[in-house]
Amino acid sequence: MKRIVILGAGTGGSMMANRLARLLPEDGWRVTVIDRDDVHVYQPGLLFLPFGAYRTDEILKRRKHILDARVELKLGEIDRVAPDESSVTMLGGEKLVYDVLIVSTGCRILPEQTEGLTGAGWKDTAFDFYTLEGAEALRHKLAGWEGGRLVVNVVEMPIKCPVAPLEFLFLAEAFFTERGMRDKVELVYATPLEGAFTKPRASAAFGDMLARRGIQVLGDFAASEVDGSRGVLKSYDGRETNYDLLVTVPAHGGAEVIAKSGMGDASGWLPTDKHTLQNPRFPNVFALGDATDLPSSKAGAVAHFQSEVLVDNVMRFISGRPLDPGFDGHTNCFIETGYGKAMLIDFNYVTEPLPGRFPLPGIGPFTLLEESATNHWGKLAFKWAYWNVLLAGKDLPLDHRMLLAGKWS
Repeated sequence: MKRIVILGAGTGGSMMANRLARLLPEDGWRVTVIDRDDVHVYQPGLLFLPFGAYRTDEILKRRKHILDARVELKLGEIDRVAPDESSVTMLGGEKLVYDVLIVSTGCRILPEQTEGLTGAGWKDTAFDFYTLEGAEALRHKLAGWEGGRLVVNVVEMPIKCPVAPLEFLFLAEAFFTERGMRDKVELVYATPLEGAFTKPRASAAFGDMLARRGIQVLGDFAASEVDGSRGVLKSYDGRETNYDLLVTVPAHGGAEVIAKSGMGDASGWLPTDKHTLQNPRFPNVFALGDATDLPSSKAGAVAHFQSEVLVDNVMRFISGRPLDPGFDGHTNCFIETGYGKAMLIDFNYVTEPLPGRFPLPGIGPFTLLEESATNHWGKLAFKWAYWNVLLAGKDLPLDHRMLLAGKWS
């Protein structure tokens, strides 16, 4: 029997496993997914935990309840991948030989790489919200916080969900306003980017919104060190900014097993063809989601668009047909802006976010680069779609390619 092994049962890995399980003949192929535990976290929900908008139990499910019954789930740590031998070895010695390997190991946060960040004040005056533990701890902190200078800092790029720090700031501004203490809170965004976002048009729109909300932006701020005892964040160019509460988006890196196996670049990201999603060194290795070195956003919607191309390419590969260079970097993100509204951006490798209507040209119902209550409800509805449609590998009425119809410049 031939085997497809998928490393990681997160968003991308689960979608791929469920799609392939339906397409491949059961008598000739086995789909095996490996992950370290049986807990799947709805990562967009971590943003809402600090503000009490979600409960923890709403964003957790067991992986085995998400995967198709035909998918084999193996729980445990991976020791090493041997791509020259087409095998994966687990801690404990079990060895799995594969015909096709799909890497969906995601990425990990590395707060320890910033000097002083995990020292004095960690989980007291400095928090992350990119982990379940960090988001829960920050929720408890905000519930009793009496105000001061709150700094949101992105240490370096790339990061998971590049709009999440902006969403946190917008939600925090609304949270403190609704609690009647906005005048007691100074909000600051310290980012390594020149402006609020990577794409010029979106950066201008977000920057204008931050200014209108009274949120200061410290651009080109490359964090070098945290002095938790003094409440000071330092940058490589010598600038310092003080804080009473630091919300950090730490440095990110690829999975340790990818680096350990000699498959990744210096940061542990897996080299991946930006259109076919195939590894350039090992033809039977493919990747999607946050694990790749692609210049697309590390976000769940991207993994969904990638999965549509990758499923087709895996089927092409095993039947000896040429691969389709069909992934164009399509990214689609809702951005919560507080007060029951949200924005939506839609872009790809070559086209930046533009205003317009989505997904139906001229109709919507969602607006692009513009706040609306409809976008907010779309963001909230995404949680249901995530659990019931996306992870199941079902088709959504969205093209995996970015379309210019309905947009204007």
